[in-house]
Amino acid sequence: MSERLEQQIRFILEVDRLKEIFRQTINTRSRRQENDAEHSWHLCLSVLVLAEHANAPGLDVLRVLKMLILHDLVEIDAGDTFAYDAAAMAGQHDREVVAAERIFGLLPPDQNAEFRALWDEFEARATPEAVFAHAIDRFQPMLLNCATEGGTWRTHGVKQEQILARCAAVGEGSRVVWDRMVKMVGDAAAAGHLG
Repeated sequence: MSERLEQQIRFILEVDRLKEIFRQTINTRSRRQENDAEHSWHLCLSVLVLAEHANAPGLDVLRVLKMLILHDLVEIDAGDTFAYDAAAMAGQHDREVVAAERIFGLLPPDQNAEFRALWDEFEARATPEAVFAHAIDRFQPMLLNCATEGGTWRTHGVKQEQILARCAAVGEGSRVVWDRMVKMVGDAAAAGHLG
């Protein structure tokens, strides 16, 4: 077997660990914590459904999907950081950079460079694709929290203004989706589902 194929198989086996990284967000039916692999799948499906609502016309949807399927792989090493935990957020990017170097470094050099560039593009949010990818990454937990009567927002005492500030990036990617989410968060607050 070629060394290239060996590296690719090692990477694929390593990233299977994403299924073991649990997030704060809970699933709508079982109410168990969602894992990172489920989150990544849900993001990609959301892009396929919602791309027509992106603020930027003519998005490269495949590029968005690649970013979203790769962006959380770093959590295998860095762990999932709860979005509303300021102390845990400190140093998050530095931990994730180290993880990106190790995890993508398992791949052959050309794939390592490509995947790392996509990860960096997502982090920088400097392209329309990265902006939309980031918007969907913020949209999905908002949607699940709204659908679970406040889910982890209520558990952690998260306030409406914190949610809207943290998730404003949704509007940068899709004004239409943002307007709908603002209404849903308002409805959740009115129903007493927030902290």
